[in-house]
Amino acid sequence: MAQFFDIHPDNPQPRLLKQAAALLQKGAILAVPTDSSYALVCHLDDKQAVDRLRRIRQVDEKHHLTLLCSDLSALANYALVDNKQYRLLKLATPGPYTFILEATKEVPRRVSHPSRKTIGLRVPDRKGLQMLIDLHGAPLLATTLIPPGETEPLNDAQEIRQRYEHQIDAVIDAGACPFEPTTVIDLTPMGSGGDPVVLREGRGSLSAIGL
Repeated sequence: MAQFFDIHPDNPQPRLLKQAAALLQKGAILAVPTDSSYALVCHLDDKQAVDRLRRIRQVDEKHHLTLLCSDLSALANYALVDNKQYRLLKLATPGPYTFILEATKEVPRRVSHPSRKTIGLRVPDRKGLQMLIDLHGAPLLATTLIPPGETEPLNDAQEIRQRYEHQIDAVIDAGACPFEPTTVIDLTPMGSGGDPVVLREGRGSLSAIGL
């Protein structure tokens, strides 16, 4: 049965988040609230956990997984970013945006897109999640928690616990999430002089970042 961590949304309890971070180090799958909807997360370098994450979501290796970073400084280790791309990232982070960028060699091949060698990255604007990433000591690999066969992400911790208590290891409850996924923008064309491509318009405002 999944553990349940009741976290204060504005003043997250470090003791509880340390327990959650310890589970991630042991290969756990957690359901965590973000600034868009709930997501499933695991340790980036744990192949068994990554494979399990995909099985729970029922997505194949062509489905983009996302790296959740606590701030922009972590991005350079995992994505190739030029000055134009960085300026756009700075405008949009932290916030409900996912950016597709060219992956560096630090990203295991199993989690980057197999044909394009790209990765999705985001910096969520959610205090407890940022603290969890910091306690974990590295970005978390994530996918939006959309149940197989459904189109809407889940945003209620109690419902997630009931539906996934035998599939995941823990649920973090920090209050309801917005009921809308991130805006997804492909920045890879900018590397060759092109324009960003909006792949999905979600909670992140395009006009707020000049698109």
